[in-house]
Amino acid sequence: MIELSNHDSSTKKRSLRSTKRAPDSKNPRVTSISEPIPLLEEYGYGKFKPLTNIMFAGCLGGSTADFLMHSIDTVKTRLQGQKLAKPPKYQNMLHAYATIVKQEGIMRGLYGGVAPAMLGSVPATTIYFGTYEFVKRNIIELKTGVPDTVAHLVAGSIGDFMASVVYVPSEVLKTRLQLQGRYNNPHFVSGYNYKNTWHAAQMVYKLEGPGAFYHGYKATLLRDVPFSALQFAFYEKFKLWAMMYNNSNYLNLHWEIATGALAGGLAGALTTPLDVIKTLLQTQIKKPSATKQPSTAPSATQKPTHYYYTGIWEGMLWNYRHQGIGGLFRGIGPRVAWTAMQSGLMFVIYEQVLEILDKVTIWRKYEENTEQ
Repeated sequence: MIELSNHDSSTKKRSLRSTKRAPDSKNPRVTSISEPIPLLEEYGYGKFKPLTNIMFAGCLGGSTADFLMHSIDTVKTRLQGQKLAKPPKYQNMLHAYATIVKQEGIMRGLYGGVAPAMLGSVPATTIYFGTYEFVKRNIIELKTGVPDTVAHLVAGSIGDFMASVVYVPSEVLKTRLQLQGRYNNPHFVSGYNYKNTWHAAQMVYKLEGPGAFYHGYKATLLRDVPFSALQFAFYEKFKLWAMMYNNSNYLNLHWEIATGALAGGLAGALTTPLDVIKTLLQTQIKKPSATKQPSTAPSATQKPTHYYYTGIWEGMLWNYRHQGIGGLFRGIGPRVAWTAMQSGLMFVIYEQVLEILDKVTIWRKYEENTEQ
């Protein structure tokens, strides 16, 4: 509760969030992320929340959630990228966790690749949230008659496309370092052996050229564009339903976590086959020779010369022929766990930080008006 004045008779105790006001089911914009704030508009700050607030809150929420959930993403990458063998090295999510921690440790094993992940996450989430909000507002404000759900899908797709220029190169480095684990790793044959992020970037550029930083770019977009679009569309819709269920425009922490996690988990499950192909395209190395077995710690100077497949559909067909339909859903458990928890954390942090920033904005505007 933010009390704007204790002595102004015309200004009663008013909060940033109105309580127990039933959302209008015919106008879901009332409960969208960019819900107009009467106090902001009253104090001359415009109809919508400041875009800079949206971008900062989104960056903090997205990058923090990415860091905290990185270990699950590593487990997912190992399950998807492990060599075909019976029995496989990692039986399931819990077995992979225990094995990686025991053999490689937490930081060098589970948190391998966290540096490039953060280098990409911070600018990418800033660009994404800013673009998403800007596009969504313009679609809604133009009053084209486009349903809000479609506006969310379009805005999410464009936002991810804009952010992909930044995060795809970091995704390539992150995925390879996650698959590799520690340097000179005798416990997992990945085909890579980089000392650190900088060494990995140097070797990729030197041996494979700058284009290698965008290996699997189409597959990444094919995974992330629908994922982001679905995630935000689900979140906006679940958030609206939760507010209608509670007959309030205010959601407590439990509901914020639940709506965010459900949106992320559902979007993650639906896009798992695309995630599998993306991982394999970005991490595959030269096709093993029938007479020469790969060493447990290959040289970082080894240049990939031949691939199992070069495109998305070729990769899907290859996996289906060799592993069946289950091959396209390898790692679905940790992927859903990661996307659900990451999404829940991201949206909770985002909403909480945005609320604080909004209160600060209102207070500053109020102070400016009272000084005049």
